[in-house]
Amino acid sequence: MDSSPERPPLDQPPAERMARLRQPWQWLVLLAFSLLFAGALELAALPAALLIGPMMAAILAGTNGARVRVPRPLFGSAQAVVGCLVANSISADIFPVFYAEWQLFLGVVVATLAASSLLGWLISRWRILPGTTAVWGSSPGAATAMVLMAGAFGADQRLVAFMQYLRVIFVSMTAALVAKMWVDTSGIEVPPIVWFPPIDLLAFTATIAIAIVGGLLGRLLRLPSPFFLGTFIFGAVVHLGFGVPMQLPPWLLAVSYAMVGWSIGLNFTRPILRHAARALPQIIASIVALIAFCGGLAFVISRVLGIDPLTAYLATSPGGMDSVAIIAAAAQNVDISFVMALQSARFLVVLLIGPSVAKLVARNVRD
Repeated sequence: MDSSPERPPLDQPPAERMARLRQPWQWLVLLAFSLLFAGALELAALPAALLIGPMMAAILAGTNGARVRVPRPLFGSAQAVVGCLVANSISADIFPVFYAEWQLFLGVVVATLAASSLLGWLISRWRILPGTTAVWGSSPGAATAMVLMAGAFGADQRLVAFMQYLRVIFVSMTAALVAKMWVDTSGIEVPPIVWFPPIDLLAFTATIAIAIVGGLLGRLLRLPSPFFLGTFIFGAVVHLGFGVPMQLPPWLLAVSYAMVGWSIGLNFTRPILRHAARALPQIIASIVALIAFCGGLAFVISRVLGIDPLTAYLATSPGGMDSVAIIAAAAQNVDISFVMALQSARFLVVLLIGPSVAKLVARNVRD
């Protein structure tokens, strides 16, 4: 009698083979590949590694038959933590700079949003991607926020994530190339991550309280993506209005990013992945077009207003705020307050009116 372990039938598709593993083993495989991918992306200094790595691992698992899913309460909690992160990233220091240059800032933000919306409309109109997915995926900034909200408005969250994080990578790589041409960053080192810093009891407790109250308010007010938007709005009011400090230790952010990445990636199927691959040339073309358009804006601002060219480029760069901040800090002639004020202004405008713009463009797509 043959005692060898049962093998899957030869006609069984490879995508179903991971489904044969028990759920604990599926989670273990997912965790191992998440650590591997996130570590590789961190070594390559690519942005959003702690989110993109787990998402890549989840896509690999999901397209190979994994049946595990992130429980809804954990996904909601992760969204609330991201909401706290966004609220805490808004500094009151940007408002004086914005007030002094509000006409310029508003013009650049509106032009960038209009260009990205046009690109999204064209991709949807030409049926390259389904429904309103391209409109959300083309949004110039606030990548994680747009992904979280897109699902609540009926877009395909998986393809929106594919577009958004691909843009983040392209924009950051472009900024790195600019850094090599314009700025000597050889002496600039990103400080090492302290994964388990000392906990400030007051700030950490305030963060957890803001996440809980904000999520509940989002549910009560029936906001789209309630855990994220509710926490962001409540956290911004508390942080800016009352000066309440927040602490988001790296280990908490890493866990939250993993939950978001897994939730999106595990819903990928092989047909969805093939569809994304077929649309890849057009998606890359739209990203390059948006980067070129923003570069053109920077050229006009530099020539007309006499602003330093590198300052203008970094300020108008459509995303990649972390990379932009590092480059701006490394350059002696860059006006870092101008750069970060314009970046933050675009981030806030995209976050606040992006859903309305997406719905407006989507109606025209359907018409």
